[in-house]
Amino acid sequence: MTAEALSFLGGEPKRIALFEAFEQAVLACGESAMAVAKSQISWGNPKKFAFFSLHHCSAGCAMASFGLGRRVDHPAIFQAVEPYPGRWTHHVRLSSPGDVGPELRQWLSEAYAFARTKGRAPAGGR
Repeated sequence: MTAEALSFLGGEPKRIALFEAFEQAVLACGESAMAVAKSQISWGNPKKFAFFSLHHCSAGCAMASFGLGRRVDHPAIFQAVEPYPGRWTHHVRLSSPGDVGPELRQWLSEAYAFARTKGRAPAGGR
């Protein structure tokens, strides 16, 4: 964990544990670069596909977000929005490291693949 990420998390042990579980799942998707901003930590390769924030969360929780080319309806998903046609951002509240389970790992893997291909012409296209 970088000093910037630790500062973002405010040194709070529970949020650090959530971040570490989420980061492990993100890094399992493939090579990516982490960026720490004022409101979130994001990962991309080259386009951003996974986000970790403290937005809409009380102490001891965090928000995991990821982008897909489709909407996913699942009880774990707090909110799904379509900021651009065909591009859905999904938000999942994390309150324990166990919340980074198989479903979230699968969605992150799909988000990684989507981010690497979105905006490219289809094979055989112009």
